[in-house]
Amino acid sequence: MALQFTIGRKLGLGFAVLIISTVFAFILTNLTLTDSKKKTDEVVNQITPSVAALEEFNILLGNSHYLITKWKYWPSADYIGFKDSLRNLISKDFPELKKGLDTLKTHWEKNSQLKLDSITLETDNLFIDYRSEIMDQLVGMDSYRDVNVVFATDDALEEIDTRVIKIFNQLRGLVQAQKILAKQTTVKMYSAFTLLQNIVKSLGIGLVLGGILIAFFTVRSIVKPIKNLKLQLNSMSLGILPSIRMGKRNDEIGDMNVALNELIDSMERTTQFAGEVGSGNFDSYFKPLSDKDTLGHALLRMRTDLAENERVLEQKVIERTEEVVRQKEEIVTKNQELEVLYKHVTDSIRYAKRIQEAILPPDNFVKRVLPNSFILYKPKDIVSGDFYWVDEKAGKSYFAAVDCTGHGVPGAFMSIVGYNLLKEIISKGADQTPAAVMLQMKQGVSKTLHHGQSEDNNAKDGMDMSMCSINYDNLELQYSGAYNPLYLIRDGKLTQYTADKFPVGYMEGTEDKAFTNNIIRLQREDTIYIFSDGYADQFGGPKGKKFMVSNFRELLIKASAMPIADQKQFLYTTFEQWRGEHEQVDDILVMGVKV
Repeated sequence: MALQFTIGRKLGLGFAVLIISTVFAFILTNLTLTDSKKKTDEVVNQITPSVAALEEFNILLGNSHYLITKWKYWPSADYIGFKDSLRNLISKDFPELKKGLDTLKTHWEKNSQLKLDSITLETDNLFIDYRSEIMDQLVGMDSYRDVNVVFATDDALEEIDTRVIKIFNQLRGLVQAQKILAKQTTVKMYSAFTLLQNIVKSLGIGLVLGGILIAFFTVRSIVKPIKNLKLQLNSMSLGILPSIRMGKRNDEIGDMNVALNELIDSMERTTQFAGEVGSGNFDSYFKPLSDKDTLGHALLRMRTDLAENERVLEQKVIERTEEVVRQKEEIVTKNQELEVLYKHVTDSIRYAKRIQEAILPPDNFVKRVLPNSFILYKPKDIVSGDFYWVDEKAGKSYFAAVDCTGHGVPGAFMSIVGYNLLKEIISKGADQTPAAVMLQMKQGVSKTLHHGQSEDNNAKDGMDMSMCSINYDNLELQYSGAYNPLYLIRDGKLTQYTADKFPVGYMEGTEDKAFTNNIIRLQREDTIYIFSDGYADQFGGPKGKKFMVSNFRELLIKASAMPIADQKQFLYTTFEQWRGEHEQVDDILVMGVKV
């Protein structure tokens, strides 16, 4: 007897194919996910920590450069906070970072390992030079006053800057190599996922086709009434209500047909009701099929909720519209007030500029007192914290370059305090030395700002200053300085006269200290320069670095060979070319006098 291939067997065969395909897809998916997990672990546990450690190396190197620069330019005791930070960085932080990198690099390519070894070796040598060239040279406050030490550490710091940039570039290349490796590994991981996606798509299509085949054989194996019922149900599943109904039957299929027709009628009424509610007609009539008609009762509740929500929303729209209008009016009013306030503030500062310019000595007076001189004066903001001062007394020409704490409005206030003190001291005294004048100014600043009377008044407000007097009859120059030195250029050679390392103002421990008065014998054609620190501190050039004191000295030597009338324009043009697109960082003041 031949085996009958029944509908049940056909369905069984179809489901067997689907199950086998599903198992195959599971196995293939598991293998692909295992490979992807391995690549992900490589990125997470090896490459990403390597990149992070190299970035930390980069930050540590930057911090060390900042601290060694601060060590060089901030005269201070040996065990101040930032110096201890640099020592800890060299002796503790860097070795720990290097140890971690040594562990990570075992997974790197040989070339990258060699590059890291080279970088860490160069960094070790750099830190050794930190100690020998700067840290061991600038020990204690006295070393900062030693001109030879200062000059030597200037050159050493420039060499350190170049080496730090070189190490930065090498680190950048190594970080880029690790990032490229991470990208390549990620691409491989994505390729595996893409393969998995394609396999799943293929198997999904196969499963769909298998299902269609099973459905096809099932349909062909079922009698015509079931097929007609299926067509009606398929039509309803697409949201289309059938227009053709089956005739009545006195069997189970007939009962199914009656129930289906009632369902179609209910859906027609429901569709009409939903349209009425959607158009805002919340009074439209609708009756559920029975007390147990869940959908019908839900529609009635929905109508009630929508009506209430519409009412609430309309009220909220009205309230929100009123609030927006009110806020807009407030914003417009505030903007108008801010514009008026900004104009008042700006006008006040510009008026302050006119007052400040009025107290500066006129050009004709400067030319009379210092006949062969120039003044380069370039404030950072509208008003300045730098000011220059010129006067004559007892046959001597006095002149000073003063750098007050801060710039802008705060600096301008201090400049007026300093100018008034100078004017008062010179007008009352007879033949005074620059050191004596500056000592009286120091006392006057502390008295004016009430230093020492409370903790709040002990801020380090004051002035860095260079002051000179010239007796043109006997060619005697007297100079005294607070932080700001004097440069004398004779026959193309520069001599620096070092200033005292405390300001004209309050500084703990210097209350009773007097300023040093330097007496210098001049020769004809000597050129004298006094200045604030704004010119040397300006960032610019192709690498955005500071101009630096050493470059400023070379620039003045070059300028000294020019006529005094051309030196001001030469210094101004050089400054603007160096600054380029960078913002001016401080007020600029340079005074030059040719004997």
